[in-house]
Amino acid sequence: MIQRLLIVAASAAALASCSPKTPPPTPAPDADWAYYGGDAGGQRFSPAAQITPQNVAGLKVAWTYSTGHMTAHPQASERSAFEATPILAGGRLFLCSPFNVMSAHDPATGKPLWTYDPKIDPSLRYPNSFNCRGVTYWRNPAAAGAPCAETIFMATNDRRLLARDATTGKACPAFGQGGETDAMPGARLARSGGAQITSPPVVVNGVVVVGSSIDDNQRVRETPGAVHAFDAVTGALRWTYDPLQGADPGVVAGAANVWAPMSADEARGLVFLPTSSPSPDFYGAARPGNAAHANSVVAVRAATGEVAWAFQTSHHDVWDYDVPAQPTLAMLAYRGGPPRPAVIQTTKQGLVFTLDRETGRPIIPVEERPVPTGGEIGEVLSPTQPFPVAPAPLAPNRITPDDAFGLTPWDRAACRKLIAGARNEGLYTPPSTQGTILYPFTGGGSNWGGIAFDARRGVAYVNTSSAMHKVTLIPAARVSAEKQAAPDVEISPQAGAAYGMRREVLLSPLGLPCNPPPWGVLTAVDMTTGKVLWRTPLGTPRDLAPGSQFLLHGVGTPNVGGPIVTAGGLVFIGAAMDDYLRAFDAASGKELWKGRLPAGGQATPMTYVWKGRQYVVVAAGGHAKSGTKRGDSVVAFALPG
Repeated sequence: MIQRLLIVAASAAALASCSPKTPPPTPAPDADWAYYGGDAGGQRFSPAAQITPQNVAGLKVAWTYSTGHMTAHPQASERSAFEATPILAGGRLFLCSPFNVMSAHDPATGKPLWTYDPKIDPSLRYPNSFNCRGVTYWRNPAAAGAPCAETIFMATNDRRLLARDATTGKACPAFGQGGETDAMPGARLARSGGAQITSPPVVVNGVVVVGSSIDDNQRVRETPGAVHAFDAVTGALRWTYDPLQGADPGVVAGAANVWAPMSADEARGLVFLPTSSPSPDFYGAARPGNAAHANSVVAVRAATGEVAWAFQTSHHDVWDYDVPAQPTLAMLAYRGGPPRPAVIQTTKQGLVFTLDRETGRPIIPVEERPVPTGGEIGEVLSPTQPFPVAPAPLAPNRITPDDAFGLTPWDRAACRKLIAGARNEGLYTPPSTQGTILYPFTGGGSNWGGIAFDARRGVAYVNTSSAMHKVTLIPAARVSAEKQAAPDVEISPQAGAAYGMRREVLLSPLGLPCNPPPWGVLTAVDMTTGKVLWRTPLGTPRDLAPGSQFLLHGVGTPNVGGPIVTAGGLVFIGAAMDDYLRAFDAASGKELWKGRLPAGGQATPMTYVWKGRQYVVVAAGGHAKSGTKRGDSVVAFALPG
């Protein structure tokens, strides 16, 4: 699906000029990156300020580390995604490979201090490829000096929760059985690889909370997307929360799982869950109503799993518009009001919701606006959907045949015909047997990389992707025949429903997206006013379609991963479908530097200061669904000296 788009999407951006000699940097105070999102609230902000717009051009590779997974699992690696963000805590750098090999490293050299391989089965096929976005560090205040006083938790593709001593890598003997426990106890899967865990757990007041990633579009009666919480010392199950509990009577559905990263507010004892759509994605006749807390930001009490509040971003979702990103916790003063504890949530639709952290009520007003209705037989859609009044959508969501893009009149005419032939009434047009345009596509808007937030300025930095899907409902009796006739197209049964589905990116005969560029953008939003400060295309064509830069300029590329922002005034981001890590001026959006990577950088970077030197680190391993160059490297950049 995304692969074809990524291979052809292109943008022109000037190559970074050769940098002048840079004097040795002044030593800086040490700074950790102790959580997947930088802090427990996922702001992806670092106080590190040694690297600045004035000297960033001098960044060089400081060290590299290979996880070895390309060699260890050469065939299965073609079904993997290296999306990991390392963390620095307790004087060590920790990360995981797509195959859940956990490791600790010297922050100055990247040399491994210990590794642990849980030996997952590489022959299985999981919903989202082999993947591990990160690990979690926890210091037990009641066990100072004892084994596992500092613990690293990792949830695996095969649904185990592991606890290892951060210093030695040895199993925590009091945790579960030999340092591990079943992270989805009682789950019944339709197939052995039908669920996995890709995002790191969170720990709040001694409770470890774990989500899951579950098959899409396969069946009505899918595995429930329950969230589980465990005692951080013993591994005992503390509570289970199913986002579909309390759904309207007669609902038959599963999933609504939490596959994206979660956030935590330890002072308030809250965990913030971004939930996904109920099953199946594109036809909801068996699940009347709005499916309880599916497609929602849900705040639960870490001690009990009790729901404190929930806010739904899509009603009765039949578009696969999961809540895809980590909720970002911040203090925010909107339009001159007093600072309030907020949750900032981006979506696949390119919308940004800003909610009160204690109540879930919108800080920036949200309007219920009429949307298209008239689904296929048996479908009862919500007549309205929620739209924040600010900021304006960060990804386009309306297109007409006259807006079609093409390099030539012939190419554009073909796209115009494709758009004109589909049902297309704007955002939230229902899937249909005619074929419906989903714009943004289901991998579009803002995805799992989330945002970076600079609390000093109240500015959020958001990367988005723009393309169109055509989703066609197929009568159940014809699904098998259509799949045989088009084996290379995504066709899923939605077993138990009246319709299966076909999903494809709308591309021209030359393989370019039919919607106008830019296809990838980095945006800065002043969250105190809701106004966009700047937008800049993100990505180059060098590693996707060599030579296309001579035909296309400033079109950006789709992107997978997220940004970080530093006190030095820089936004660092990989994500784009080329082999670079980039630095942008946080104030202007100007690209100041890009460092070449040995493979695709479809991961969120991190930064830290160790013994006076600032490092910026990113996983460079490519992505199975993106068609980017594969590898198994972790690369650290720093100023010379």
